[in-house]
Amino acid sequence: MNYKDGKKKVYYDIKTKKNNIALTFDIGNGHQTFEKVLHVLEEKSVKKSTFFLSSPVLMSFPEVGKRVKEMGYEIGSHGHNHYNYTEYDNKWIEEQVRKAEEIIFNNTQVRPTLIRTPNGDFDYRVLDKLSEMGYTTIHWSADSLDWMNPGVDVIIERVLSKARPGVIILMHASDTAQQTHKALPNIIDGLRQKGLEFVTVSELINEEQI
Repeated sequence: MNYKDGKKKVYYDIKTKKNNIALTFDIGNGHQTFEKVLHVLEEKSVKKSTFFLSSPVLMSFPEVGKRVKEMGYEIGSHGHNHYNYTEYDNKWIEEQVRKAEEIIFNNTQVRPTLIRTPNGDFDYRVLDKLSEMGYTTIHWSADSLDWMNPGVDVIIERVLSKARPGVIILMHASDTAQQTHKALPNIIDGLRQKGLEFVTVSELINEEQI
């Protein structure tokens, strides 16, 4: 959808010849689940992942962004206020995204170029605006629905049933997601059993066969 300079303005998954996938986490509130998720990633030696950071989290818990940076994981933006961008004009979108960008940069010294819009909400106008601002929108092709706390087995099944090369997996490291860290070890093991390897979203995009 919407190719620009050889790359799309939004990615759901990637056409790749390699057995790579992107494990991604949105963080919209709290820090306790985040710490548990990081512990699992460390324990399972997952070196590559992408975290989409909501700037209010960094304002309340600056250690979150610093820890993601220290661990060497990729940093993307999850915006500032968690509202649907399609319901607001371009001026509001720019204010929100730039505010988040500055907070993320001040916290991590990383200026993100990837964004996952709040609630995954966008339309062509929003995509065009974000692209104009230098951002690539990242959606997903495997939704864990972990934020709904549907049960550990449900989360595992939802991810592993969609597992294939090029998939972008959506999970959450927010405190509202109480089962993510419990499901994550089996998800990681299951993905590896399928011969899949973890890369960042940016690395996956660079593999795309256009």
